Amino acid sequence: MKLYNTRSRTKEEFVPLIEGQLKLYACGPTVYNYFHIGNARAFLFFDVVRRYFEYLGYEVTYVQNITDIDDKIIEQAQAEDQDFQRIAEKYTKAFLEDCARLGIAPPTHQPRATQVMPQIIALIKKLVDTEHAYEVDGDVYFDTTSLPEYGLLSGKKIDEQKTGARVAENVSKHHPADFTLWKKSKPKEPFWPSPWGEGRPGWHTECVVMSQSFLGDNFDIHGGGIDLVFPHHENENAQAMALTGKPLARYWMHNGFLNIDGEKMSKSLKNFFTARDILKEYDAEAIRFFFLSKHYRSPIDFTRELIIESDKAVDNFYKAIQASDLDNLNVEEISCAECLRLEQDFRACMNDDFNTARAIAILFDLARLAKNSKFSVENRQDAARMLLKLGKVLGFFQHPEQRLSSQMPDLSKDLIELMLKYRTQARADKNWALSDQIRDDLKSLGIEIKDGPSGSSWDQRN
Repeated sequence: MKLYNTRSRTKEEFVPLIEGQLKLYACGPTVYNYFHIGNARAFLFFDVVRRYFEYLGYEVTYVQNITDIDDKIIEQAQAEDQDFQRIAEKYTKAFLEDCARLGIAPPTHQPRATQVMPQIIALIKKLVDTEHAYEVDGDVYFDTTSLPEYGLLSGKKIDEQKTGARVAENVSKHHPADFTLWKKSKPKEPFWPSPWGEGRPGWHTECVVMSQSFLGDNFDIHGGGIDLVFPHHENENAQAMALTGKPLARYWMHNGFLNIDGEKMSKSLKNFFTARDILKEYDAEAIRFFFLSKHYRSPIDFTRELIIESDKAVDNFYKAIQASDLDNLNVEEISCAECLRLEQDFRACMNDDFNTARAIAILFDLARLAKNSKFSVENRQDAARMLLKLGKVLGFFQHPEQRLSSQMPDLSKDLIELMLKYRTQARADKNWALSDQIRDDLKSLGIEIKDGPSGSSWDQRN
């Protein structure tokens, strides 16, 4: 297996610290709002990383943090006139709900920053004691000039670090690149007691403690979005290097950006969508297919047309399973030689830096085999079993019985689409009574109509 390591900027052969084990950490949310669709890409991708290593037989320890104390949480608490803990709990609950709806398996451990405060304070004290950090009037900063390896991950040299978008201006710091480990609390802000006075930790230190608490000083893979390389991951790694002389992780993996209709997602452009927004309109498996159909390191452009195409692609997989006349959905022993060859091709794709786009092409090959009437029933069913087996590695087919039982003949779907067309015309004619009647009649048959900015769609409810 080869992984692209952000630190070396090359593909490297993956060699675990302990044979047969994977220790993986991926950055979770700062819980001050619902997470956006760009965050969903990272959460879904590292869910697949975890699933694939488990498929290979590794014992996986996957840690994903929850940052439940941060400036943004405090600002949101003030905006909603709530205690910061209530805000953090509200959006933590929403995060867990939305992850479950996206089919993201819970990590092995999911620590919260406020749960490890004694360990955070102890780590900062070690950095101060070893002269890698200094205190100024209750604030504690990491001294980047004390670490020759600073910039190892991001490639940014300390001499180039000047005040700007990513380096905050602060006259108390010895160098512009120095970053906060402990922040003195302001009036009416939450705080914890420390050797430097009442305050709260910096974001970069929280993640170091939460990862090392469960995975050790040095672990296999650290992941997150490309926007986290600097300063967050650079500053995490710096603290680990200062204390242990070793990088925090051996391999650093980062997924690419998400654009919306060719533009960067932004609230000012009114193209900012949360995962919760998108899940109201589209099936979770379609969203998963959309992200995995592109290599994780490549930027990806979100359009509704692509999500609709993704949903059709997933539907094709289920139709293939149906067409094979598979008598049960258990993945039993598979003997079809072509199917076994395709499984090896699937592994080759995933072993090449998690090329899920090529891996999905293997699923289409299996779907064609499952539907090919020229093959024996046994081989077609083996193809369907292999489709289920490999699809589950990518997080598909988590509840296949439910989806397959809701599959309907094409004629039924055509009739529903025709009714939807008549309803659209009724709405255009402002014939609201007819529009409502069509909606209510379809609802009585178990068909729910969804009206969105881009038009109407439907879904079958069991």
